[in-house]
Amino acid sequence: MVSKKGNYVFIDSQNLNLGVRGQGWKLDWSKFRQYLRNKYDVSEAFLFIGYIKENQNLYNFLKKSDYDLIFKPTVVSKHEIKGNVDAELVLHSMIEFPNYKKAVIITGDGDFHCLIEYLDKKNKLEKIIIPNQKKYSQLLLKFKSYMDFMNNRRGKLGR
Repeated sequence: MVSKKGNYVFIDSQNLNLGVRGQGWKLDWSKFRQYLRNKYDVSEAFLFIGYIKENQNLYNFLKKSDYDLIFKPTVVSKHEIKGNVDAELVLHSMIEFPNYKKAVIITGDGDFHCLIEYLDKKNKLEKIIIPNQKKYSQLLLKFKSYMDFMNNRRGKLGR
């Protein structure tokens, strides 16, 4: 018996987190995972995140909430922690390509334009969820028909 492939989501966690916080709210990650499952038939949720040892409790909670965590080593400078996940997200979406029906990409970052364009050409793009409608790359406008914004989801997905 062949099982039906579900959709997979690939989440730029920093873009998502900063996007909703920039609107004055915090995401309830557990509710968000259920929302993705129900609304977009997401069977696997890949969350790309910079690794910081002190955040282990958060990582445990996210795993318990059914996210597959893909860690990026971080670099600490004087004023900030850097953990750019772009390459990992693109790589994993291609590694997993044969395993999903369609992909949901969560970001407002134009660096993912080439990935989104490829998924669209291969009829494997379900949705682009943009965390903040007021702050996203104009490179994504080409895919307007796929866009969904989180600006009005605070009541449903906030904590």
